[in-house]
Amino acid sequence: MGLAELRIVLVEPAGPINLGSIARVMKNFGLHNLVLVNPRCSPQAEEALKMAVHAKEILESAVLVTTLPQALQGCIRAIATTARVRDGETPLEHPRTALPWLLESPDEPGALIFGREDRGLSNEELNYAQRFVRIPTSDNYPSLNLASAVGICCYELAQQTTPPTTPPPSRTELASLDIVETYYQQLESLLLDIGYLYPQTAFSRMAKFRQLYNRAHLQTQEVAMLRGILRQIQWALKSQGNHDNL
Repeated sequence: MGLAELRIVLVEPAGPINLGSIARVMKNFGLHNLVLVNPRCSPQAEEALKMAVHAKEILESAVLVTTLPQALQGCIRAIATTARVRDGETPLEHPRTALPWLLESPDEPGALIFGREDRGLSNEELNYAQRFVRIPTSDNYPSLNLASAVGICCYELAQQTTPPTTPPPSRTELASLDIVETYYQQLESLLLDIGYLYPQTAFSRMAKFRQLYNRAHLQTQEVAMLRGILRQIQWALKSQGNHDNL
């Protein structure tokens, strides 16, 4: 089952602005199947269509039913969102861990159920779901807007089917240990020449440089660049010495 077939079920939604926002965020993340249970406002109200922007077709094709069982007809899997504990034995899960379950089998249609803006889902309505999710929010203000809740869940669902937009890191050629060791020797020699290192403490100080560069996992081209800098410094020092002797 793709995201486009997953049902977003809203029980008695009352705000047309919320409906429009939900349609928009559904389309943002590739969901299109909206079911409204006994809605308290029209999905094609002017405010709803205005908020939907380019997702008006989701409102226009929304299925209106009178009961939650009708909304879930044909579904095998259903998850309900709730902010309260249903009983002592039913866990409230994090959306990121629970929602992928809806997409596990392509032959088993599923639904994600949201309750009313003011009081959520009743205990009777919760009985129609097999699993329950609670979106974690701040204790200072735990109440979450319905459209925001739908948006968060749509995002989490989309992450299960959308490949990462960031390209995988390209394979890089790490510098061999002998190449890096040559750089260390060149660096130590230069730091001794300019008086940054002293022979009696050079070993311990260079150990710190080695630790620094080892954490960087230097690439061959990076070592070549660093050695080029050292050669340029050595040339500049030699040129300055020749100039001072004139």
